[in-house]
Amino acid sequence: MKYYNIKNPHIKVALSEAILKSVAEESGLYMPEKIPLIKDSVPGSHVQVPLNETAFHVMHHLLGDDIPENVLRKITAEALSFEIPLKSLGNNIFVLELFHGPTFAFKDAGARFLAGILEYLVSDIQEEITVLVATSGDTGGAVASAFAGEKGIRVVILYPSRRVSNIQEQQLLSAGSNIIAVELEGDFDDCQRLVKQAFADRALNEKLILTSANSINIARLFPQAVYYFHAYVQLPERDKPVLFSVPSGNFGNLTAGLIAKRMGLPVCKFIASTNINRSVPEYLDTGVFTPHPSNRTISNAMDVGNPSNFQRILALYENDLQKIKADISGFWFTDDQTRAGMKELADKYSYIADPHTAVAYLGLKKYISGNPAAVAGIFLATAHPGKFPEEVERATGKKVSLPHEQPDKTSSSKHVKLPVDFNLLKDLLTCSL
Repeated sequence: MKYYNIKNPHIKVALSEAILKSVAEESGLYMPEKIPLIKDSVPGSHVQVPLNETAFHVMHHLLGDDIPENVLRKITAEALSFEIPLKSLGNNIFVLELFHGPTFAFKDAGARFLAGILEYLVSDIQEEITVLVATSGDTGGAVASAFAGEKGIRVVILYPSRRVSNIQEQQLLSAGSNIIAVELEGDFDDCQRLVKQAFADRALNEKLILTSANSINIARLFPQAVYYFHAYVQLPERDKPVLFSVPSGNFGNLTAGLIAKRMGLPVCKFIASTNINRSVPEYLDTGVFTPHPSNRTISNAMDVGNPSNFQRILALYENDLQKIKADISGFWFTDDQTRAGMKELADKYSYIADPHTAVAYLGLKKYISGNPAAVAGIFLATAHPGKFPEEVERATGKKVSLPHEQPDKTSSSKHVKLPVDFNLLKDLLTCSL
């Protein structure tokens, strides 16, 4: 399999280069030149199978022989060693809980898989690898946890100052000595822009082996396709059209779902559910994509005004708006609506959800209200409500906590504060700390 630069499709590279470079020339992202169809059957379409078997089946089809079968089995088993349960709320509404990993967020699946792939790919490389990441909330903690203690790998995580939750910041600052948490005096889009500048800087890339653990890295994105298949496996009945509502920020999760559909998963519709950072829902309404400065909300991991993976969605559909709208509907919600959604889930279904999950529920509810045909509606729960205790209690009156204690904020990671200045970031990346 070759991977092409979506900004220049004639440039194609092998999997290892796509993973290690993460971003191609002209800030283009990599996509596989074809998405393999699972011809025999959707894994688990007739019987329920374990998550690790579904994961291996899907990833083996996606990656082919680029990763040896025994290595891929080990990586998928270790990366997805936690549960991803599908829970019924009644009336053919289901919630897929993606937050049972070590940092209580859906990013654990992709980050842990990427860590395993990089460990395999760099085993013969003598130089230190720098993993550069921008986070709006949960990505940073998941990546820090996945790479903590990895020899030969330094992780630099940019996060917007005062725009992540206390628990999210705590996870960044308590990960390990090979983790550098960079608190940037800006928003997520500033973090993402500096990361893209770093990958576009030829001189910097000649000095460093620089890669990313954001969903711009294809090996972070691919494993997220697995849990769409796993959700389908767990449906008690499969006689109704299936739709997924995905809380969306940088749109990696939704892109992974679209890849799953291209592989043969029978999904009738995806719902892009966002907060007031609504560039993609506006595109679906108007046909014009206009990036906006990111606005701060209570669903902070979705505070993205210019989502990187929208490039990939356009590439998948060859920039055809009507084809995109056939598969994706988009809705956006305010903080007050999000709080009302959290309260409704608690009162109507006795289900406690974090703000991101509530946005996904609202998107599903709005779509179904306008399309009354019988469907199996699945919304994604992307973070444990205990990561946002103040907002959950404010909306529902319920106190929540994480299943086990988090490490004290004594910072075994390195912590650096920077203004939005690429030259200062470049100095940090090229200096030994």
